[in-house]
Amino acid sequence: MKKTDTIAAIATAMSSSGIGIVRISGEEAFDVIGRIFCRKNGKKLENPESHRIYYGFICDGEEKIDEVLVLIMKGPHSYTAEDTVEIDCHGGVLVMKRILETVLKYGARPAEPGEFTKRAFLNGRIDLSQAEAVIDVINAQNQYALKSSVSQLSGAVSEKIRRMREKILYEIAFIESALDDPEHISLDGYGERLKEVIEPLEAETKSLILSADDGRIMTEGVKTVILGKPNAGKSSLMNVLLGEERAIVTDIAGTTRDILEEHIRLKGISLNIVDTAGIRDTEDVVEKIGVDRAKQIAGDADLIIYVVDASCPLDENDRKIMEMIRGKKCVILLNKTDLPQAVTAGELEQVSGMEVVPISAKERTGIDRLESRIEGMFYHGELNFNDQVYITNARHKAALEETLSSLQMVMQSIEDGMPEDFYSIDLMNAYEQLGSIIGEAVEDDLVNEIFSKFCMGK
Repeated sequence: MKKTDTIAAIATAMSSSGIGIVRISGEEAFDVIGRIFCRKNGKKLENPESHRIYYGFICDGEEKIDEVLVLIMKGPHSYTAEDTVEIDCHGGVLVMKRILETVLKYGARPAEPGEFTKRAFLNGRIDLSQAEAVIDVINAQNQYALKSSVSQLSGAVSEKIRRMREKILYEIAFIESALDDPEHISLDGYGERLKEVIEPLEAETKSLILSADDGRIMTEGVKTVILGKPNAGKSSLMNVLLGEERAIVTDIAGTTRDILEEHIRLKGISLNIVDTAGIRDTEDVVEKIGVDRAKQIAGDADLIIYVVDASCPLDENDRKIMEMIRGKKCVILLNKTDLPQAVTAGELEQVSGMEVVPISAKERTGIDRLESRIEGMFYHGELNFNDQVYITNARHKAALEETLSSLQMVMQSIEDGMPEDFYSIDLMNAYEQLGSIIGEAVEDDLVNEIFSKFCMGK
């Protein structure tokens, strides 16, 4: 454990609440708390026991600031692996600030954003991928993102990466040993044996890269666009999904002129959902701008929900929309099934070539089927976070893509009959790229950038 100065910060939200926490970590953490904490019997805190809670008061000289509980954690058995103190005080903004000011006055300095977690990383308690998972847990917007982040925090990504690196390092060491001592270590037929090692590593790397699509959806949400002709019920559907009247709904076609964006959760999935202007040929300049925007946004969407009015026959506008969404992830909804139908689900399926979900936004029927359909489209079966690792970090994905490229170059070198030292160069690059994921080979600037995104006190 490194010798470090002592830092302090408020670790809970700066708002009125039942409890607030001021965290102290570093070489003089116990000295600082000893100067400002008095037990109820009036005695100072001397030689405190680790992982014990003490009751008393925070004092600045003779002034009592607050009645508190003080938690003592001796390093390395703490979050930062340093001597750590947590002061549990009343959750008023003023009292938390006053306690922090007192802590700073008696020997600590203000912590930088993410500095507690950064110290945990630098002291070897967690690796870099686990540190990044901390902020993912804090920022999780749905149950899938939370489960994935907790899985990564517990070491799911780290363990897989370390196993892959061990296999690669063994082969690098074997090649280097054989080149240094050819009389005793033979490389005859080694290329074929190496292929048997690289092929499963290559497949494992590809699998991790492919999981990044699901990982992005877990953390960022599904970019979802609602399309359809005017008055098909798009805004009504959005209001039903939101559970409140956000979009204006009238019987007048073309009421929605611009896009309306909202964030909702369905079955644990986050949807960044956009209600658009009804798509049709129009001479109205303002409406035409809205239609063009709808088409543009649909082109970048992860998911399109195409709403069809069951009470009106299909026309040329419907056919243009179906042509536009062909080949994309799409759910077709046959809305207004509570009215006499001019088009049936079977007819719409035959024309579109896609499954149709009948609903009534007005009666709120069929919404469960829509939710299940969306869940099934993005998560292939029930996710199991104990067995499968999901890549949710763009930096990790980039490193894995570099790793895959290096492994493929090794395979190509074997096919071309290149000397064994060529294998070693690309294997080493793959080893280092995997190491960058867990922080074994990263620059200080990158580490500082990662932790600068953390909140204060974490």
